Amino acid sequence: MDNNQAEINKGNTSIGFVVGGGLKDNLFVRLTVPAEEVQEGGFVVIKSSDWKFYGIVVDLQLGATDPRYAENRGDSRFSPAVSRLLAQQTLYTNLVVLPSLMIESFPEFSDPDYPEWREAHPEDPGPMPIKTVPAHHSDAWLASANDVAAIFGEPGVGGNFVIGRTREQDHPVCIDLDSFVKRSAGIFGATGSGKSFLTRMVLAGLIQRNKVAVLVYDMHNEYGFDDTSSDTGKPVAGLKGKFQSKVRVVALGRNSTIRDHTPDFHLELHESDIQPEDIEMLTRELNLRETTPTTLDALVHSFGHENWFHEFKALKVGLVIENEDGKKVPAPGSVAYWANAEGVNIAAAEGLHQKLNRVFNLPYVIPDANAVPGTNLSEVIKALQNGQHIILSFGEYERDLDYLLVSNLLTRKIREAWEKTTNDFRSHGGKEPRPLVIAVEEAHKLLNREMAAQTSFSTIAREMRKYYVTLLIIDQRPSQIYDEVMSQLGTRISGSLGDENDIAAVLSGLAGRDALRTMLARLQPKEEILLLGWGVPMPILVRSRRYDQAFWDELLPRKANLSAEQSLKDLGY
Repeated sequence: MDNNQAEINKGNTSIGFVVGGGLKDNLFVRLTVPAEEVQEGGFVVIKSSDWKFYGIVVDLQLGATDPRYAENRGDSRFSPAVSRLLAQQTLYTNLVVLPSLMIESFPEFSDPDYPEWREAHPEDPGPMPIKTVPAHHSDAWLASANDVAAIFGEPGVGGNFVIGRTREQDHPVCIDLDSFVKRSAGIFGATGSGKSFLTRMVLAGLIQRNKVAVLVYDMHNEYGFDDTSSDTGKPVAGLKGKFQSKVRVVALGRNSTIRDHTPDFHLELHESDIQPEDIEMLTRELNLRETTPTTLDALVHSFGHENWFHEFKALKVGLVIENEDGKKVPAPGSVAYWANAEGVNIAAAEGLHQKLNRVFNLPYVIPDANAVPGTNLSEVIKALQNGQHIILSFGEYERDLDYLLVSNLLTRKIREAWEKTTNDFRSHGGKEPRPLVIAVEEAHKLLNREMAAQTSFSTIAREMRKYYVTLLIIDQRPSQIYDEVMSQLGTRISGSLGDENDIAAVLSGLAGRDALRTMLARLQPKEEILLLGWGVPMPILVRSRRYDQAFWDELLPRKANLSAEQSLKDLGY
C-alpha cells in the first residue's frame, strides 16, 4: 500500500480485499482476518481510487484453492506447523457484500466527511447510488464511526434520531425523522420481537422533535400511560408521563378509564358522523350482503347524509298492522314500510337493519341531541391542528368492530380537514397545515386486500403525502397488507419475522431483496432490526436501542424527565 492509501485508511483496520463480483452479483471480499470477526449484516467500506463504496455483508462463503485441501484434514498427514501453513495458503473465506452507495473522495484529505473537504466541495451531492465497482484488491474494512456518520448522519444534528447501533463496533445509526415522515412507513416484527417498544421510541423521537403532530390508534392501551411489561414484569414508561403538556390521551366512550387512569377527555361518535362508506367498510365484520350499497344509497336519498343513520335506527323490523281487508301489512315506522315507499327490497333492508344492530347498540355512538360539548371528533382534529399529539385508547372496546369503525371514521374526517387546509394554503395563502403522522396498530385489519379500497388509510398511503398526512403502520403480518399499500411505504423497519410470505412482503419492491431475504430471516428474536427503504440511505442491520431509563435520559433534558411531583417540589410548592 502506498503512503497516500495508508493515510486514507488511517484508523481503519483492513479486513480483506476485493477479489471479484459485480453490480448485479454483489462484491466478493477475501477475508484476511478470522471469519468470526465479521458477521452477516456487517457494514463494510471499500476504498478504490477516488471513491468509497458502502455495502453490507449478505453472506460468508468458505473456499479453497484446491478442493482436496478443504475435503481432507491436513493435521493427520503433516506436522502442526505445516498444516497451519497449508491452511493459511489454501483455505479462505469470502465475504459477499451487497454494494449500495458510493462517495467521491480526494487524496488530499483523509476522509470526505472532514470540514475542509466540505468547504472545498460545497456542491458535493453526498452519497449516491452505486454506479460502478471498486478495482481488484481494493482494501475493505468495517465501517468506522466517521463512515457511519457520513451515511446516516451525526446523532443529535437536525432530525437525526439514534435508532440503534452497529452490531460489531457499536457505532450509533440514525434515521432522519424529517425525511422519515415525508412518506408513509412501517414497523414490522413477529409477536414478541419488540416492535411495540421500537414504536414507542420512534413516537417519542417524533414528539420530542415537534415538527409533526402524531395520532396513535392505541388498540391495546399500550402507549399512553405507564404500564408493566408482560415479558419482564418491569415498568414501561408511557408517552403521556414523559410529555405531559404535549400528549393528550383520549378514551373511547363516556366515563371510560385507561388502566385506572383518567384520560384528558372522552370521545363519542355522533350519529350524524356515520356515513354509508363507514358502514361499507364493515362488510366483512358484519357479513353484509352485496345489496348493502343500494340500500344505503336509498337511505341517504330519503333522510339525508346527516340523518339517515338516526332515522334508520328508529325504524322497526316486523311492525305490522291490519288493512281494511284484514290482511297484515307493514306499519308506518317499520323498515318494510320505508322499503315499499322507496322501492327497496324489503328482505335486504330488514337484513341490513338487523346486522347494524351491533352498531346501533354501541354505547359510544350517541344521538346528536345527547352530545356533551368537547367529546366529538372535531376536538381531536383541533388538537392535532394545534400541534398536540393524540393517543386514542380504545379502553374496553377492543373488538375489531370498534377499531375498524372508529379509526376509519376519524381518519376520513382528518383526510377531509387536511385536504381543505392544504388547498386553502396553496390557493389563498392560508396557514400551512401541520404535518400529521397516523400510527396504526394491527394494520392488516384495515389494509388487507378486501378492505384497502374502502378505507381512508389506503388513500392516505397513496395520495395524502401531498396533503401533509402519512401513515406509520405497525404489524406482525405484513403479507396480509395489500401490496399496493406496501409499495407506498418509504421506510420499513423490521424485526424478526418467521413467515416466508411476511419476509417477502417487507422486501417487496426493494433493490437487492434476494440478498437481504436470508438476513431478515435470521435476525435475533429481539433487538436486532433491519432498516430498509426510502427513509434510510442504504439497508443496514442494527441492534435497536433499549426502551429504558437510559433512552429517556438521552432523549429528554433531565429536568423535563422529572415526575410532575418532583417538578412542583423544585418550584417550591
